[in-house]
Amino acid sequence: MEGNWRILFSHVCSTSFLLLWIFVGLNVVEVVGSQQGIPLSVVKLWASAFGGEIKSISAKYSGSQLLQKKYKEFEKSVRVEEIDGMKVVKNLAVKMEEMFRRKAEATRRLVEAAEEAHHQHEENPDLQYEYFNAVLINEVDEEGNNVELGGEFLLEPNYHFNNLSVNLSLSVVQVPTNMYNKDPDIVNGVYWSEALNKVFVDNYERDPTLIWQYFGSAKGFFRQYPGVKWHPDEHGVIGFDCRNRKWYIQAATSPKDVVILVDVSGSMKGLRLTIARQTVSSILDTLGDDDFFNIIAYNQEIHYVEPCLNGTLVRADRTNKDHFREHLDKLFAKGIGLLGEALTEAFMILSDFNQTGRGSVCSQAIMLVTDGATEMYDDVFEKYNWPERKVRLFPYLIGRESAFADNLKWMACANKGYFSQISTLADVQENVMRYLHVMSRPKVIDHEHDTVWTEAYVDSALNDKSGPTLTTTVAMPVFSTKNETNQGILLGVVGTDIPLQELMKLIPKHMLGIHGYVFAITNNGYILIHPDLRPLYQEGQKRRKPNYSSVDLSEVEWEDKDGILRNAMVNRRTGTFSMEVKKTVDRGRRVLKMHNDYYYTDIKGTPFSVGVALSRGHGKYFFRGNVSLEAGLRDLEQPDVALADEWTYCNIEEEHEHRHLTQIQAIKLFMTGRRPHLKCDRELIQEVLFDAVVTAPLEAYWTGLALNKSENSDKGVEIAFLGTRTGLSRTNLFVPVDQLSNRDFLTAEDKEGVFNADHFPLWYKRAAEQVPGTFVYSIPFSTALENKSVVLASTAIQLLDDRKSPIVAAVGIQMKLEYFQKKFWTACRQCTALDGKCSISCDNEDINCYLIDNNGFILVTEEQSQTGLFFGEVEGAVMNKLLQMGSFKRITLYDYQALCREYAGSSDSARTLSDVSVQQTAFRGRERSRGKTMMVPCDTEYPAFVSERTIKETTGNIECDGCIRSFVIQQIPSSNLFMVVVDNKCDCSSAPPVTMDPIEIIYILSSLKCERLKYQKDRKKPESCHPFHPEENAMECGSATRFSGPLAAALLPLITATISR
Repeated sequence: MEGNWRILFSHVCSTSFLLLWIFVGLNVVEVVGSQQGIPLSVVKLWASAFGGEIKSISAKYSGSQLLQKKYKEFEKSVRVEEIDGMKVVKNLAVKMEEMFRRKAEATRRLVEAAEEAHHQHEENPDLQYEYFNAVLINEVDEEGNNVELGGEFLLEPNYHFNNLSVNLSLSVVQVPTNMYNKDPDIVNGVYWSEALNKVFVDNYERDPTLIWQYFGSAKGFFRQYPGVKWHPDEHGVIGFDCRNRKWYIQAATSPKDVVILVDVSGSMKGLRLTIARQTVSSILDTLGDDDFFNIIAYNQEIHYVEPCLNGTLVRADRTNKDHFREHLDKLFAKGIGLLGEALTEAFMILSDFNQTGRGSVCSQAIMLVTDGATEMYDDVFEKYNWPERKVRLFPYLIGRESAFADNLKWMACANKGYFSQISTLADVQENVMRYLHVMSRPKVIDHEHDTVWTEAYVDSALNDKSGPTLTTTVAMPVFSTKNETNQGILLGVVGTDIPLQELMKLIPKHMLGIHGYVFAITNNGYILIHPDLRPLYQEGQKRRKPNYSSVDLSEVEWEDKDGILRNAMVNRRTGTFSMEVKKTVDRGRRVLKMHNDYYYTDIKGTPFSVGVALSRGHGKYFFRGNVSLEAGLRDLEQPDVALADEWTYCNIEEEHEHRHLTQIQAIKLFMTGRRPHLKCDRELIQEVLFDAVVTAPLEAYWTGLALNKSENSDKGVEIAFLGTRTGLSRTNLFVPVDQLSNRDFLTAEDKEGVFNADHFPLWYKRAAEQVPGTFVYSIPFSTALENKSVVLASTAIQLLDDRKSPIVAAVGIQMKLEYFQKKFWTACRQCTALDGKCSISCDNEDINCYLIDNNGFILVTEEQSQTGLFFGEVEGAVMNKLLQMGSFKRITLYDYQALCREYAGSSDSARTLSDVSVQQTAFRGRERSRGKTMMVPCDTEYPAFVSERTIKETTGNIECDGCIRSFVIQQIPSSNLFMVVVDNKCDCSSAPPVTMDPIEIIYILSSLKCERLKYQKDRKKPESCHPFHPEENAMECGSATRFSGPLAAALLPLITATISR
């Protein structure tokens, strides 16, 4: 289904492209035959002069020819191998399995300790116990004394915990703001769970890569190790409740199908309807990606909150839950409530949906939110739910009145549910959470400690100083082992966080080629790790994107329109797949077209699958060189050498005693045998030593250039740099650091310019796709505003002279933009006239001269403010002509993780009536001079532009209001650059610009939007399921009210008979 929407775009684009070519065919004759006002020979002379000069400078200062020569000297002694992608992915899966297993073992030790500690503890309602409250530690009163439940708590900054100040000996306890710190249940739970401190510390000593370990109690408190201080928000509130977290809910309950019934009869007006909305929203908070749901409002009629989803259930991912929340605000109360029809509808949906096999195929429940029931509807239950009682019923009585409480409680007891009464908004959270204990009973009675793994998420409970980091959690339930009735008592859930950066450290980046990468997904198809996953957006600070945790693989590998790769991985298969892809770089402004081969397999013991993508050509080959250990270590320790921070040469995190080591120090200790127990990648180290030796002569070469006063006198070239396939880099400064035009380059601030866990530097990747021996030039786009002060030049170094040759390194320089532009304007003053009087000149007001790159961005123009802009924004008519003539190609791309600005209060219905339409994404809704805007998730389509390599030079004419305007475009030799000379005699300002602005894809209230909501991608159901248990004590079904005496006597035989079935 999803492919159909994209095919629609593809069909339109193909038709438009065909019409364009017909137009071009008619138009080219006119261009060729027209009288040109700009001599092609002169422009060719300028391009040649500038190309020769700038290549000479780039080659000289980068040392590219020297480095190519040095690698050539080893050509006969190295061994080129084709990378076995399947072997790589299987080895990686084993390493990931081992890492996950260690974390699960640590969690299991916590379960055992917690259950033993609780078993030994005798509940004492009068227990007085001082514990370290996470909010109150180190707080003092007006007299300087420690506050109650505070006390002096030693905290020290720790790099391993994101530089937060922590206590590695003790844990702290967080209690939600709406709960009493000294409630007897909490005090008793905190007391016996103190036993976990010893296990927390022991786990961390066994596995120093562990980060946060914790126990979330069913009573509401949260014990966290290492101890850290929590800070309330500006309102003095901490809204965190561990029982609402996905890791808790997944571990405590089995997957479930849920129908929520909301009473919207006239008696629900006012505060009751407000409480009902909040109750439904809180229920939605407890549903996860393995659950399915729908919401039905009822009075004298049945109203599906989303009419499109009549008679079905949808997955409880964030997108769907947010969609339903928006509709809750549109509910209003009127009429009478016919609960019998609503219950019948709910039972039928659950039955029909369960038979399709598309839901959870596990637990089922009906949540009833109402202010009363005039009868018990036993005829409905007799028909649809008895005797098996596979569907649990959870009534929530809204309001203070108890007239109908007995009926509702009877319904809960007779259907293995739980009754709650909610009188105020403050009561909502605690009462909603009670249903989880009932749903967990079968699992508790079975005593199944199922290990659950969450999808990737950013935990906002603590604001890490280094910014949000993606995490997954392994969690297990904790049960009471005391000889109690079969109520099935859940004590809570223990969990351990695993930063996804830990997974990245296992990736053998040097074996994946320049464009290769690793990715992993969950059983629902959501991305765990992928270089194109963008969970954050920059707007003054790092903030979480909405829906970042439910980005499907099909939304980044969108060329796989049939979902072949995704579905194979979701179903935990092992195999291969191949397709042509368009990969964007430089913050989406540039595109690289390549053919990828994918290799995938499952990670045993988890719900995850892992894949490896290798690009064909140089990306499928690797070479092995060999040098002496002595020579390698000597050259590796040179001061200009650095290794990729996020690559793992030696795992220095696994032992506390190794954490102070640098990677180079660890390599030396390991290779010399002084620390044989270090876990190091010997193969990678051998190759990095080889690269260190081969690249070593460049240090002396660069130093010689820097010391020669006659060289670089105007300090136009600032930095020379190189990087190799093993993550080794060398840099040389030709000017002092404080004089650098761009100080972020090659630092951690320049994310795309350095080796990262999931990608090679941008200048390396782009150089690899250039013709060997040529340089790629660009003005870098910084993360904030474009940096228009420098130009980067880089070129790739090949080992062999064929396409199967690995790219072994890339070298380049950073030069001042002013210096670069000066060389351009100097070259443009040359001419062939003997008398020195040139027929045209870039100084002449009659022509405009531009230097653009292969993606259409301007590097040089007379108007400085246009530097860095896309050429089509400045010369729309010329760019359109270049596209028509085939000198440039437009490539359509899609972004399914985009964010659009929307005015608060704007609605989809005000936009357009077409099924699929596009709209500028600057703002959704009507233009307003005032009003708040917010960032909302959206899908966008946007263009990228690439030059046609085979077209070296082109001339053309453009008609503007009866005036003929000519232009010439000429490729700069040995580069990715083009000179464009345009005559200025005609005013073409009326021609629309060609922009790279994204346009939003909008799915309007029509059949298409409805189908999109209904569409469910393949998923793999969790293997564990505990829907009900024959020994369950269903009499424990609500305590907010008691049966009246006469009614209890009348109902008890019926309840007993029902329960015994």
